[in-house]
Amino acid sequence: MLLPLLPQSSKPEPKKSQSSKIVPSMGENCQVKLSPSSLQGALKKRSAIEDLTDMSFEMTHETLYLAVKLVDLYLMKAICRKDKLQLLGATAFMIAAKFEEPNAPCVDDFVYICDDNYQRDEMLKMEMHILQVLKFDINIPVAYHFLRRYAKRIHTSMKTLTLSRYICELSLQEYDYVQEKASKLATASLLLALYMRHLGYWVPILEYYSDYKISELYSVVKRLNKLLTFNPYYNLKTVYTKYSHPVFFEVTKIPTLDMSKLEKILKYDCVAEGPIL
Repeated sequence: MLLPLLPQSSKPEPKKSQSSKIVPSMGENCQVKLSPSSLQGALKKRSAIEDLTDMSFEMTHETLYLAVKLVDLYLMKAICRKDKLQLLGATAFMIAAKFEEPNAPCVDDFVYICDDNYQRDEMLKMEMHILQVLKFDINIPVAYHFLRRYAKRIHTSMKTLTLSRYICELSLQEYDYVQEKASKLATASLLLALYMRHLGYWVPILEYYSDYKISELYSVVKRLNKLLTFNPYYNLKTVYTKYSHPVFFEVTKIPTLDMSKLEKILKYDCVAEGPIL
């Protein structure tokens, strides 16, 4: 979605972010059930949010993760018409920014990035409705919190951390990962990044700090590698394009692992833990 040209007397143009991202579920132990009404065209909803993440303000990763999680949680409990999905996404970003950012953008800024398709009053009403539906419970753990902590504990490089961020953000475009715990998704993303960069000797330390065994991550890591290998870039390409930039170490160019090779690595690391369930 292209930004319109602003008249000189209009509101200031928001800054384009190079650190925007995407998310899924309610607490760490929440098991999500997706009803037909909650799906509401999963890919279309993700696409609507993708436009916002591509030109959002300079907000933190946490803001983006929380915003998309708010959208997912809302759609599990309420109906949203297709023509209101962009309003829902922008309003979720506004709520998340108030929660995470020291200086959150104002309402008019979020109305602006929607190309003025909605009025200020509509966004404020949507804000109240989202908070009421979620019962004001928005202090939700997100995968990025865990990802940053685990990477710090194993003293990983920024390139490896960025690769794990890329993997994690790709997963947040897919409904298949909505039911995964934030901590488990973060650990699996970082584990796959370590394997891709031939840093498997850090795995025992990651197990220690995350409290997840390789056998518990086995299926998630395989699914993430499949997503990374066969990701339809032509469909949802914002995350891929962002991480292709030199600022993000062009981590999209790091070769993915052959599925059979990954299978052997995982089985080898699981051998001391007993059979894989």
